[in-house]
Amino acid sequence: MDSIREILNSPFFDEVKVLKEHRKKLLEKKRQLDLLIANLDRTIISKERGSNMSDQKKFEGFKKKMISENERKYGKEIRGKYGDDVVDRSNKKFKNMSQEEYDEINELEENLMETLQAAFETGDPASELAQKAAELHRQWISFYWDSYSKEAHSGLAEMYVADERFKSYYDQGYPGRAEFLRDTICIYTGIKNH
Repeated sequence: MDSIREILNSPFFDEVKVLKEHRKKLLEKKRQLDLLIANLDRTIISKERGSNMSDQKKFEGFKKKMISENERKYGKEIRGKYGDDVVDRSNKKFKNMSQEEYDEINELEENLMETLQAAFETGDPASELAQKAAELHRQWISFYWDSYSKEAHSGLAEMYVADERFKSYYDQGYPGRAEFLRDTICIYTGIKNH
């Protein structure tokens, strides 16, 4: 008990940093809980109907729901910006994704966010660590995109700063992290939009 008090009273104790870390972990748990709740809801419906839903059917239902929610929230906007063909191909790619690929994406996203945070703390978007984060980001978006281009990657990074929804996701209690990622990706691709 005394050692905890000493840590809290230490001039080196950064309460804001600890709170931000705790917030980050809670957001990660919230995302996991949302996925679990969605699967549980589908299982309950299946049981109420008297059928036994296989894991594959649960996963297929989950993917359909994700596509449907994405269309509801962003469909008009992204179709207007990128065109029906691009969005339809992306949706098809997600719909055809296996459970193993989906698990790989989640692991990759977690690794990306951890690497991005470590790179952000260095303050150097050209560092080896920052460029590793840009490469992880390229791998991550490639699971969703039909094809990769440096121009599109750089444009997406610019949107992360311009669009408050994306900015808040990447900042997550660390103001400036979205801009840092944008700068990192611009260095990675060799394309500067801003």
